[in-house]
Amino acid sequence: MKRTKVDIITLGCSKNLVDSERLIAQLEAAGFEVTHDADDPRGEIAVVNTCGFIGDAKEESINMILQMGQRKEQGDLKRLNVMGCLSERYLKELTDEIPEVDHFFGKFDWAQLVEEITKNGPKVVEYERKLTTPSHYAYLKIAEGCNRNCAYCAIPIITGKHQSRPIEEIEEEVRMLVARGVKEFQIIAQELTYYGLDLYHRRAIAELVECLAQIPGVQWLRLHYAYPTDFPMELLRVMREYPNVCRYLDIALQHISDSVLERMHRHITGEETRALITQLRKEVPGIEIRTTLMVGFPGETEQDFEELVEFVKWAHFDRMGAFAYSEEDGTYAGDNYEDDVDDETKQVRLSKLMRVQQRISAEVQEKKIGQTMRVIIDRVEGEYYIGRTEFDSPEVDPEVLIKTTRNVDADKVEELNLQIGSFYDVEIVSADDFDLYGVVVEK
Repeated sequence: MKRTKVDIITLGCSKNLVDSERLIAQLEAAGFEVTHDADDPRGEIAVVNTCGFIGDAKEESINMILQMGQRKEQGDLKRLNVMGCLSERYLKELTDEIPEVDHFFGKFDWAQLVEEITKNGPKVVEYERKLTTPSHYAYLKIAEGCNRNCAYCAIPIITGKHQSRPIEEIEEEVRMLVARGVKEFQIIAQELTYYGLDLYHRRAIAELVECLAQIPGVQWLRLHYAYPTDFPMELLRVMREYPNVCRYLDIALQHISDSVLERMHRHITGEETRALITQLRKEVPGIEIRTTLMVGFPGETEQDFEELVEFVKWAHFDRMGAFAYSEEDGTYAGDNYEDDVDDETKQVRLSKLMRVQQRISAEVQEKKIGQTMRVIIDRVEGEYYIGRTEFDSPEVDPEVLIKTTRNVDADKVEELNLQIGSFYDVEIVSADDFDLYGVVVEK
């Protein structure tokens, strides 16, 4: 019997990716043939999982919907469904403006989407997933929503209040994935340091991570999207004591100027932010910190920006991303502040900040030359194996390149036989601004 083919296209963040993986598992359990992010979608049904966070992401989502709508008009596609953050936020507008779509579903309506496609409800447990990542690592979503209500951010409007998953359920999912060969977990949430307050009336992220670290087969746990205000310091003890908890923290700081932080509703001062960075490095020796900063927020003066530049030089972040403020409908900033920093100034400030960070990144990379580091191999590209250290998250951080061949002597070259998803001790022999180059250490 021929199986109906479904194409799922995921846009946006890794949290969306987890939702798509859950959807794939449900559809395959119901007998459908599913492809994910195919270069040339040819299925009878398409599902576009959208992002609605910032302007560029919304534009990308709309363009993909229109592209799939054109396939439907041409008769190449029978049904088009849209889910995710964009349709959660702009359901009525999208329904009116893009009639080619058969059904729009919100971010949390995936069970209804499964029923729409299969004509039955979900077939397997809610957290069952079909991984779209390499089989040795997975994203682990521990919560939905956010209670922070930063002035610029639309996420709480889209996803609602923070909702933690029970520790027991997360543990069960991790055990299931370990049994399938997953060794590395990227722990994600919109704000993971808030985890547990709604369920347990306490910050339970340290307790959760400690539980997961004790599951046999868990090789690496990496923490993403922490928030600096009221940071749970107990988490640092867990990072320090458990070798499989990576010395890595992704913590979005956004700014350092007190006046900007206050207008952003971040509930933290510049002095408190500096003290936190100092404490992180004191409590977890060797920790590498990734952060995100914003330039051009309403009211940001040249003095505010220069303070931010000096902060970046002082903090010496191992990883840093930055973006220019863009006004979002329905946010406090969008409704109450004038977007008074012009686009040209925003781009000048953004470029300057990233040039400063590029020099810092080069210094960070260069200091690793001569070190032997534990590396997991993700894939082969051309003449290199591509891997990562505990300080490198997939897709966003630098990688380690290892030649697929090595010189045995002046006249002989042999192939290396490294296994995808396996760990190796690698000596770093050179570096550039973004990547490391290494050789496997013989044992």
